Amino acid sequence: MFSVLRDLFSALWDVFFGCRHQHYSFPISSKILKQRSVAPGATGNYVVCLDCGKEFAYDWEQMKVVSALRPATAALRSAHSFAVK
Repeated sequence: MFSVLRDLFSALWDVFFGCRHQHYSFPISSKILKQRSVAPGATGNYVVCLDCGKEFAYDWEQMKVVSALRPATAALRSAHSFAVK
């Protein structure tokens, strides 16, 4: 329960005061390098927000950041499912 509340608070904090993620690095391929984060797991490529350092999966074929389920959305969904129970 504590982790759900912590994730919910973190998600709400990011919505109101968090980084907008407008400045990205050039896409980085992690196929050769040892994967050190979850972001490149889906596509093998990732970009980094130059303002806050958060990593995002990047689809090289579509040339855009993958719109995977955001942590804020996941936290809100888990809080909703917890409240419904």
